[in-house]
Amino acid sequence: MTTRVMGILNVTPDSFSDGGRHDTVAAAVAHGTALAAAGADIVDVGGESTRPGARRVPVDEELRRVLPVVRALAGRGIAVGIDTMRASVAEAALAAGAVLVNDVSGGLADPGMLGLVAAADVRCVLMHWRGHSATMDDRAVYDDVVGEVRAELLARVDAAVAAGVRPERIVLDPGFGFAKRPQQDVALLAGLHALVDTGFPVLAGTSRKRFVGGLTGRAAAVDRDAGTLATVVLAAQQGVWGVRVHAVGPARDAIRVVDAACTRAQDAAADGCARWVPKVRAW
Repeated sequence: MTTRVMGILNVTPDSFSDGGRHDTVAAAVAHGTALAAAGADIVDVGGESTRPGARRVPVDEELRRVLPVVRALAGRGIAVGIDTMRASVAEAALAAGAVLVNDVSGGLADPGMLGLVAAADVRCVLMHWRGHSATMDDRAVYDDVVGEVRAELLARVDAAVAAGVRPERIVLDPGFGFAKRPQQDVALLAGLHALVDTGFPVLAGTSRKRFVGGLTGRAAAVDRDAGTLATVVLAAQQGVWGVRVHAVGPARDAIRVVDAACTRAQDAAADGCARWVPKVRAW
């Protein structure tokens, strides 16, 4: 199955990569439309930055930022996701036409989120999360980052199912850059197959992240798209459900190439692309 592409649309003044570029309704709608035209299967609209150190915005401000954009894009027939940790924002966005809830806290930040998702019966992304942006770097302590992220995500699955969320509605996200050091992000990238093996769809959100900048020497986030493409290829080879990216067109092209190569490999060997999956290197 072809890896889906989720296009990132930040309607914020302070996101780490493109804050302020799409913080008017007109600019945001134009960019969201362009993402869809470039091949995004879904456009993920977020009104609150979750960059390291970011402070939370009032709920009224988050609603002001996202609702007109969600409504306009959905009105154009574009599949829209809402990137929020608040049940009230998710509920309003779903009423405005969103079809997916992407909660970077995995339902931990707002006790009403999982019940809302269950009642709405929509697809939801549960991301690995250990705390808000202001303190998350202090929580990046692991003995086995892949195993611990897997276990903590499956605990969120249990909580979601207990709240009434249907398992087939759940997507898992390992949370690259959230309570993770760069070397831990690389280990997660190499070990995505361990999450895919849970049987749940997996979303990889590596786009322009700090670890990509560290590996490539690109200090500016907007200069990290080539490095991001390498992560897209590695994620697609391991069978992820989707990738979340800023540069949709190049990601879509990379996935087409991976699909073609994997199809050829599957014709020749039962393991297909599995033999290409990288091994975790010691740090």
